[in-house]
Amino acid sequence: MPADSAVPKPSERSMSAAAGRATPTNGGVASTGTDAAPHVFGAVLDLATRCIHFHSELDIVAIRFACCRRYYPCFQCHDEAVRLESVPHAARRWPKSEWSELAILCGACHRELSIAEYRRVERCLHCAAEFNPGCRLHAHLYFEESAG
Repeated sequence: MPADSAVPKPSERSMSAAAGRATPTNGGVASTGTDAAPHVFGAVLDLATRCIHFHSELDIVAIRFACCRRYYPCFQCHDEAVRLESVPHAARRWPKSEWSELAILCGACHRELSIAEYRRVERCLHCAAEFNPGCRLHAHLYFEESAG
């Protein structure tokens, strides 16, 4: 193993469900340890999908990006991670015609919501965990808004 790969960067950490702490694993993937929950990439701090950029008690949502179909806690985690790829790509917003896609992951129960469902609620439809209302300020970075 090369010497520089021995110490993981924040984007290469993930959560160990058994130990409940960050451990180096497969490229910055947070998982609940089950195959049922999607992996969350980026600078993830805990199993609730909080990251180094957004980590309040209510920051428990990860978003599957339309461009790469990977879950990230935030746009900054996505941008930082893809910048390191051999072929970086820009984030693409979800068009309104695709808002029925399951693209929101609740960090509390690890169940998915459609974009349309997420946009009309303040709590998870499955477990009633409260989402951060401030996330609406960044919606334009993830979802195409209708003109007019």
